[in-house]
Amino acid sequence: MQPDLSLLIRQAQILHPDGQLRVGDVLIRGGTIEQVATEIPLEADETVREIDAQGLTLLPGVIDPQVHFREPGLEHKEDLFTASCACAKGGVTSFLEMPNTRPLTTTQAALDDKLQRAAQKCVVNYGFFIGATAELLPDILEAKPACGIKIFMGSMHGPLLMSEEEVLDKIFSQGSRLIAVHAENQARIQERRQQFAGITDPAIHSQIQDNQAALEATELALKLSKKYQRRLHILHLSTAEEAELLRQDKPAWVTAEVTPQHLLLNTSAYETIGTLAQMNPPLRSPHDNEVLWQALKDGVLDFIATDHAPHTLEEKAQTYPNTPSGMPGVETSLPLMLTQAMQGRCTVAQVANWMSTAVAKAYRIPNKGAIAPGYDADLVLVDLHTYHPVRREDLLTKCGWSPFEGWNLTGWPVVTIVGGQVVYEHGKVNTEVRGKALTFDA
Repeated sequence: MQPDLSLLIRQAQILHPDGQLRVGDVLIRGGTIEQVATEIPLEADETVREIDAQGLTLLPGVIDPQVHFREPGLEHKEDLFTASCACAKGGVTSFLEMPNTRPLTTTQAALDDKLQRAAQKCVVNYGFFIGATAELLPDILEAKPACGIKIFMGSMHGPLLMSEEEVLDKIFSQGSRLIAVHAENQARIQERRQQFAGITDPAIHSQIQDNQAALEATELALKLSKKYQRRLHILHLSTAEEAELLRQDKPAWVTAEVTPQHLLLNTSAYETIGTLAQMNPPLRSPHDNEVLWQALKDGVLDFIATDHAPHTLEEKAQTYPNTPSGMPGVETSLPLMLTQAMQGRCTVAQVANWMSTAVAKAYRIPNKGAIAPGYDADLVLVDLHTYHPVRREDLLTKCGWSPFEGWNLTGWPVVTIVGGQVVYEHGKVNTEVRGKALTFDA
C-alpha cells in the first residue's frame, strides 16, 4: 500500500493552538502540516487524497508518556505490534515505553534492540526510557535516544527496585537527564504486606500500598530534586495528599501526571471487577478522585498517561496477592477523557493539552502536540456526537479486556494519522504504516 504523502482534511472542526475550535481544512505534505485554513477552502490537485471530515473534530495525536508494552520477554501479554495497533485505534500517535521488560532496558544495547524491534513493528511513533539500577551503569546518563531515566522507588523487585535514599541521591546528583519516578515507599509496603497477610480480597491492595506510602516516596523524590535542582517527573500520581504537597511546593523543574483510572475509578471498582481493578499505585477513594481532578484543572498536575500495563485474564484470575498489578488503557484513554469533556467536567482543549501538547513540551519532543504549519502530521479525527460502549470483542490489545468494559463513551477516533499516513480508519488499522523513533531535544 502506498503511503498517503499528501492529504487534505476538509471541513473538520479543528482545535487550534489558541484552544479554539474552528471549522476548516488542513493540508498535509511529506508528513508535515503545510497549511491550516478556516476562511477559504484549500485547493488541491488529483495527487492529494481528500478526507471529508464534516461533523468530526481534529485534534493533535495523543502522546502517551507511560506504557508497558511487554516486548521483549513478556510477549504473551502484549507486544510492540499489538500495542501500537491498539494505540492507533485509540488515537495515540506516539508513546514512551518503560524499561521493565526482559531483559531490562538498562544498557545502550538493550535500548538499541527495542528501537530496532519498534522500527520493524510499530504503526505509531515510539520512544523508550532507560532504567536505573543500584549499579549506576553509565548508560543511564549516556544511552540515546532516551526520553528519561525511570526509577522504581517501590512496587518492584529485582535490579530496578531502588528504595534506598543514598542510592537515589547518587542518581539525582549525576547528569541532567529527566528522572521519572514510580513513587511508593517500599519499606512501608513490605511492613503492611505482613500486617495484612492472608487476606485474599483484592480491595486490601489499596490499604497495603496506601496513600501514606505514595506520599512518603514523593516527598523524598521532591527533596532530592530540590537538592540538585534536578528535572523530576512524578509518574501516575494517585493521592490527594501528593496533589496538595505539589500545590504547596512544586519547583518549576518538576512535572506530574495522572491516569484516567485514578480520575475515574476508585476502590468501589474492586466490588464489580475484582482483580481487574488491581494496579500500582492502587485505586484510591472518591475524595482522591475529586482532588486529582481539581489539581489537573489547576495545572498542579501537568498531563495524562495511561500506564498501559496489560496482563492476561488467566493471570488476573489467580487469587490475591498472587495476581499481577496493571491494566490496559491506550484504546480507551482519549474517549474516556473526551466523554468527560462532553459532560462538562473539562473542555476538549484541556483534554488535548493534557494528552498531547503538555507531554511534548515536558519531554521536549519537537514538532508534536499542535495543529499548525510546520508541525508533524500526527492527528486524530474524533466523533464527539456518537456513543459506543467499551466491548471486549472490539479491543486490539493482546490481553483482550478493559477495566472500563460497558462504559458508554463518545470521542472515539474515526481516523488516526501518523506522519501524514492514515494508520487507522473506520475500524481498520493499516498495518503497512510504520512510525518513527521520537527525538528529545536536550
